Amino acid sequence: MIINRELCDICGTCVAVCPSDAIIVSEFFVTINNDKCTECLKCLKVCPIKAIEEG
Repeated sequence: MIINRELCDICGTCVAVCPSDAIIVSEFFVTINNDKCTECLKCLKVCPIKAIEEG
């Protein structure tokens, strides 16, 4: 999964739905730990501004 940092407003919605705790929010951006990510696509589906893409 890839987060488009230009679109992401760091709302944290994706963090709340991630079952594998693969999404990390910092002060300035959101990161996905691809080693933990199971590619369930829940974050992609819930992102209100479509800042997450498969990749």
